[in-house]
Amino acid sequence: MLRNCQEITSKLPGYFHGVAIIKNRLPPSPNSIKATLNKKKIDNITSSTPIKMTAVAPPREKKTPNPRRTIYTHPKEINDDDPIFPLYFLIMIPNTIGMFSRAYRRNDYSLAILSLLVYLLRHCNLQTTHKGTIEMLRRFIGQASIAQRCRCLISRQSSADTLRRCSSSATASSQAPVGTSAEQPADAQFSDDYTSQHAARISIDRSGLSNPPEHSHETSADSELVKHLKSIIKFRGGPISVAEYMEEVLINPKAGFYINRDVFGAEGDFITSPEVSQMFGEMVGVWAMCLWEQMGQPDRVNLVELGPGRGTLMADLKRGASKFEKFTKSLNIHMIEVSPALKKIQKLTLKCEDEDENTATTLTGTPVSWHSTLEEVPTGLPTIIIAHEFYDALPVHQFQKASRGWCEKMIDVAEDSKFRVVLSPQPTPATLYLLKRCKWAQTEELSKLEHVEICPKAMDLTQNIAKRISSDGGGALIIDYGLDGIVSDSLQAIRKHKFVNMLDDPGSADLSAYVDFPAIKHSAEEVSEDVCVYGPITQSHFLGNLGINFRVESLLQNCTEEQAESLRTGYWRLVGEGEAPFWEGPNEQTPIGMGTRYLAMAIVNKKQEMFN
Repeated sequence: MLRNCQEITSKLPGYFHGVAIIKNRLPPSPNSIKATLNKKKIDNITSSTPIKMTAVAPPREKKTPNPRRTIYTHPKEINDDDPIFPLYFLIMIPNTIGMFSRAYRRNDYSLAILSLLVYLLRHCNLQTTHKGTIEMLRRFIGQASIAQRCRCLISRQSSADTLRRCSSSATASSQAPVGTSAEQPADAQFSDDYTSQHAARISIDRSGLSNPPEHSHETSADSELVKHLKSIIKFRGGPISVAEYMEEVLINPKAGFYINRDVFGAEGDFITSPEVSQMFGEMVGVWAMCLWEQMGQPDRVNLVELGPGRGTLMADLKRGASKFEKFTKSLNIHMIEVSPALKKIQKLTLKCEDEDENTATTLTGTPVSWHSTLEEVPTGLPTIIIAHEFYDALPVHQFQKASRGWCEKMIDVAEDSKFRVVLSPQPTPATLYLLKRCKWAQTEELSKLEHVEICPKAMDLTQNIAKRISSDGGGALIIDYGLDGIVSDSLQAIRKHKFVNMLDDPGSADLSAYVDFPAIKHSAEEVSEDVCVYGPITQSHFLGNLGINFRVESLLQNCTEEQAESLRTGYWRLVGEGEAPFWEGPNEQTPIGMGTRYLAMAIVNKKQEMFN
């Protein structure tokens, strides 16, 4: 395998494409690689010798539905311009009597009145009978004082988004044929379709929360996302999980961190390995070509990248593999991306000619498709999956050991309207994944922990990948920063290359957590006996096996002094550890190595025997 990799590396195009000089990196672990780098050559550099998450709840007995609590669709007796029309869509709020009680105690009489009306509506089948009740409500709300209060309630910011969203969703659903989904109006603030297809939501009564810690962060900006998060917490009747908060902050369809801007590179909030040096994408391409050869050089293969960022890795991979025409002609490229803004950047990076929003063709004729999830990628072909710095952005659930056992951390709104972290009073659906993860851990390892992070979406995604590899053939490469052990408390927020509080100004900072590589390994092995999992090993080890040393020496023979400086810097960033010993520039620009902070893991079909 190593010989094949190095043979392919030696045949890569021998020219320098361009490397970014990286600034403002935070120092990692102490230096362990000692090297001497010259302007034109490198001597004695060595490296050791590579979801759809559903929170499952206990099954409940099926009960005979109460005919008096028929779910409202859209009775013909009521028009969209009817004054009571908006009230029907609050039927989805659970416990309206509890909402009335809380509203009455805080003198919110408008919400109290509305709650009673909704309670009455929920206990009447308005589609077939009780026409007199409808007329009574119409006359009741027609009174000036009540109508004015309801209009004030609807206009209030605290509930306006929810009312409009409920009204828009129900109106669209009522006009769509049975079994189809209608599009949400363009003026809707946030998409309920998005949240409904993700994890089961957790509703917890605030009164049972125990010893919530004090919050120590700045007041959140009154942004649309902040209003949306507070609205969810308010109308849910309790706090939300850290995972749900993280998911909304990162990929909310209207205001998520990744959705509407370019967050990568020196001008963004953080820098990834493909932005450091072209050599990273080229080495990943070498790995993909070796895997393709092990599969028997199939005529067609799906090359899938999860979270492609700016598309730099895929562009470097394609350019590096340009001399291997049979490989490049076999590719069907699939990009898994949820951000419309990043899709546009990826098309420019790959030099695509648009065909429609989600399909294009590169100038060399390679078809490229964009999807929101891996499940949308067609099956039936051997598949090579690349996930670089993708798993770290998947939402995590955090647990803390308390006197009564493990409690999940939740996000709540304090009396001063700031976000705070509280503990759940009872087990949550995510506890099932915690128990599953603990079975894979050593007893001594668990006994020392006070905090645990789990990522159900990472576990479910890995199982989907393993199933696809088992049935269609191929392999997956996962590279990310993480641990070869259970993760304790790693969730962090990064804004403009600096750490910030994750509850401050949601949507303005990236949230990420260490990847639990053993959980990925066990998830893949649990779902299929036809796959092998290799690793994790350090990124330095992985790139060294693929021949990055030979590659950098080749590039240094055909570059300027300035390009040589960039190559040396980029090379150290990829395989080194700690500060570069050769650096003579400004201290704030000292290259910091990522060689041991990042780990690599491969999942391949056993029949291919890739590493034998």
